[in-house]
Amino acid sequence: MELISPILSSQNPDGGWPYIRGSSWTEPTVYALLAQLAVQPDGASFERGLNWLRRQQRPDGGWAPQPAVAQSTWVTSLVALLPADKIGAVGHDAAVAWLLRQTGEESGWVYRLRQRLLGYSVGEELSHSGWPWFPGTAAWVTPTSLAVLALEKAVRRNRQPLLTERIAQGKEFLLARQCADGGWNHGSSRALGYDGNSYPETTGVALLALHGSRSPKLGKALAAAERHWRDCRSAEAAGWLFLGLQAHARQPQTVVAPSPYRGVRDSSLWILVQAAAQGRNFFLGDPA
Repeated sequence: MELISPILSSQNPDGGWPYIRGSSWTEPTVYALLAQLAVQPDGASFERGLNWLRRQQRPDGGWAPQPAVAQSTWVTSLVALLPADKIGAVGHDAAVAWLLRQTGEESGWVYRLRQRLLGYSVGEELSHSGWPWFPGTAAWVTPTSLAVLALEKAVRRNRQPLLTERIAQGKEFLLARQCADGGWNHGSSRALGYDGNSYPETTGVALLALHGSRSPKLGKALAAAERHWRDCRSAEAAGWLFLGLQAHARQPQTVVAPSPYRGVRDSSLWILVQAAAQGRNFFLGDPA
């Protein structure tokens, strides 16, 4: 694919990738490596990228967004999407263990008790455990979706009950956060007493994480995703919408991004979209 050449040429000397230019970050590095797996990995480039990632793993098993950040965050889910044999079984298991220790602040009994004491109701949105962007904060749709996808890959190696339980909780969290229009926004489906509008990128990634689900809510969700697809002008959003729809056998007719790619992440995502269109969705399964 022609998209892989600019990705390879933008690799930093340290082995990682920037978003566009500059220092290396975990997120674009993972996307660049996944994109290489979707085509033919460049041996030297791929190994340098893996080595950069391995060096960044923190003692708690997680990854920070970049070396200057001294805290493991949601990007650990992205790293755990890579095949375990690429990261290393020990490192991959440590990443999964870190993910299992994370939950949104609103899932804890202290937060719920505080809400009740303040006179607020604790509804369905707060009854399921999702994942936050940063430890100790509220859960959001995108990090929860990515964590579910990562744990689903992990459960193929180790079918421990805690993994399947957290996957189920994450999917229930997503269904509870569905907006009135059928899609998803970044967090709560209601704010200040009003129904929130859904966004294309979060609707796509939530649908991808909910692949295989049998909820009656999915019909409305797929209709929302198809509406977003018709109006979408963002390459990132269109990429996630395609992956989400395709995971539910609703593959759009075109696989061409609606706007120019913005850096390594967009270019890599669309390589993964094109691979999914050919029946190889690397968010749902490892390469053969």
